[in-house]
Amino acid sequence: MRALIQRVSRASVTVDGELTGTVGPGLLVFLGVAPQDDGEIASFLAERCATLRIFEDDAGKMNRSLIDIGGRMLVVSQFTLFADTTQGRRPYFGNAAPPELADDLYEKFKAAAAGSVPVACGKFGADMQVSLCNDGPVTIMLEAVRNDSGRITLI
Repeated sequence: MRALIQRVSRASVTVDGELTGTVGPGLLVFLGVAPQDDGEIASFLAERCATLRIFEDDAGKMNRSLIDIGGRMLVVSQFTLFADTTQGRRPYFGNAAPPELADDLYEKFKAAAAGSVPVACGKFGADMQVSLCNDGPVTIMLEAVRNDSGRITLI
């Protein structure tokens, strides 16, 4: 599972002209799901996003988490995070999870995150317009996988 997180002063997502989610300040999380992902990985990654210390403290150091600042998280499904561009000019998206699994794990990620911070979201599978004001800018890619011993880790 991949999460491209952006620290934002504000962000919103619109579907069919209707605002479905807005945050600020907080995190915009673009979430991609792989076929081998599961609910444990979704929970692990949600917790990591909420606790990652990328907000400034009083000394100006990135030392505070989304929880610490009382921020919100906007989660947007993004299968294109698993695009393979190694051959040709057209991305191959076969490395992304099928829609049924991806939607289920997207919901599990949001539920796990909502246990720590307020969560807003887009609409799974919809054509969405995302607006944001990246703060910093700070953009970080997190990828959680299950290693050979069965333990969930970031790579």
